[in-house]
This record gives sequence, C-alpha cells and structure tokens, in this order.
Amino acid sequence: MSRRRRSVMSEELKNELAKDLGFYETVQQEGWGGIKAKDAGNMVKRAIQLAEQAASRKP
Repeated sequence: MSRRRRSVMSEELKNELAKDLGFYETVQQEGWGGIKAKDAGNMVKRAIQLAEQAASRKP
C-alpha cells in the first residue's frame, strides 16, 4: 500500500524557486522527478532562507 506524501511547499513556490535556480525548464519537460538531487537540495535551502528572512521581518 503506497501513501501519497503531502507537499509542504505550494506548486507556485516550487515553480518560482526552480525559475530562480535555473532548472524550471527541466521541471516543465520531465516533471519534478527529472531534477537532480543537488537541485532539489538547493531549492530546499533557498526556501529555508526565504522563510528565515520573512520570520526576521515580523515584529
């Protein structure tokens, strides 16, 4: 029995990060399974950076 994992990041955020990091074309052509592990790791790192920046701006 397989379970489908629920994504933590929205598709919109993932697409924006892929564009910023330069592998959006791969996502369009092959889907998320087509990206390299290094690209996925960089995407997570960038998402964490953005979340930390947003948290530091809140009073």
